[in-house]
Amino acid sequence: MDSPEEAAIRTADDEAVPQHGYASNKEAYLRRLKRIEGQVRGIARMVDEDKYCIDILTQVAAVNKALHAVSLGLVEEHIGHCVVGAASEPDPALRAEAIDFKVKEATDAIGRLLR
Repeated sequence: MDSPEEAAIRTADDEAVPQHGYASNKEAYLRRLKRIEGQVRGIARMVDEDKYCIDILTQVAAVNKALHAVSLGLVEEHIGHCVVGAASEPDPALRAEAIDFKVKEATDAIGRLLR
């Protein structure tokens, strides 16, 4: 018997599907994260060069906004792939458990984002 995590990644004909919902957009996420990484390095350079504090805060806000966009995309991918995948579990007993598990994961992640 599969765990809720394993059950949630199987299709009705018991074929394994990609484990992560973001898999089809992985390269786009990596490009965005590398851009954010560059922005963070730029902020460190601004501090090192004693730039004006408000200019630094403006850049910090831009990085936060970019990270939130990545986070929201990942939450959307999780719901659209992982939660929906759990809902397609053919075994009704496992389906309810898998859905509850995936929804709880999403709720916990959203809670961490809101802190």
